Amino acid sequence: MPHFPSNPRRRTALAALLASTAATRLSAAQPEAAWPTRPIKLIVPFAPGGPTDTIARMLAEKMQAAWKQPVVVDYKPGGGTITGTSTVAKAPPDGYTLGMAISALMINPSLQPSLPYDTRKDLAAVSQVALTHFGLFAHPSLPVNSVPELIAYAKQNPGKLSYATPGVGTGTHLAGELLAHMAGIELVHVPYKGSSPAQQDVVGGRVPLLFDVMFSALPFVEDKRLKLIALASPARAASKPDIPVIAETIPGFSAMSTIGIIEPAGVPPELRQRVAADIGRIVKSPDLTARMAQLGMEAVGSTPDQYAALIDAEIDKWARVVKAAGIKID
Repeated sequence: MPHFPSNPRRRTALAALLASTAATRLSAAQPEAAWPTRPIKLIVPFAPGGPTDTIARMLAEKMQAAWKQPVVVDYKPGGGTITGTSTVAKAPPDGYTLGMAISALMINPSLQPSLPYDTRKDLAAVSQVALTHFGLFAHPSLPVNSVPELIAYAKQNPGKLSYATPGVGTGTHLAGELLAHMAGIELVHVPYKGSSPAQQDVVGGRVPLLFDVMFSALPFVEDKRLKLIALASPARAASKPDIPVIAETIPGFSAMSTIGIIEPAGVPPELRQRVAADIGRIVKSPDLTARMAQLGMEAVGSTPDQYAALIDAEIDKWARVVKAAGIKID
């Protein structure tokens, strides 16, 4: 074993260097270890009201109990969620600003050419909280009861099959465009200002098809004023396992509404993992899972990497759909 000559000065300098390095590491770790020491903001990028807001407030209440600090729900509506998401993107990356995200997070990059943030660079995925199923509904008079029958009918009647949605650029609109593209059929989009008028025109027989959130339109199925052809999700709904999905006819088809938690890019990964783990436990608590089910949602509680992969894949997918369909937002 080599022998190094003893040098008191060298030993003193080395000890000082090691102490300094340890102190630097401890100082860097302290904000994460001590987090949270003050209130956390949960930015909600839309106005109060509706199922997603209900989940945001329940999450905030449970996060507050888990973290022993106030979690303040801060509403920042506007721009199709852009205003609130921009607030999250520009916040300090210290773990004290979280944001609710819906499917618009993945759709807006294709529809809005001048976003005030870069979705991939300025934001970080924390956890997917839930998913909501889209359904393809039809008026009872339409002579189709399955996706294969719908495709055959559309090919026999080119340009004559239309579908209603709550609006241009919504997830349901893009689901219809994705179906037309992947099935090689022509579907005419009829946009409305919200689900209710779209539903009423399909129930009234003025438009034959409806793409809408499953839970929202199910009452019309239950009283026989609509029929549910299939769901647009990649897998069958846990709450409705008897309903087929479009992907069983068109492999790879996937369109759904997602809810998740995001934060500014730059938050230390260890802290992000810790927050995601806590949110995962909260999301899977029996009362929150049950409330989500009542609202037509399925609890997820993913890791940051899983949610980030979903965001990346959805951004790319909807960019292709928007380009192929030539969708423009006025």
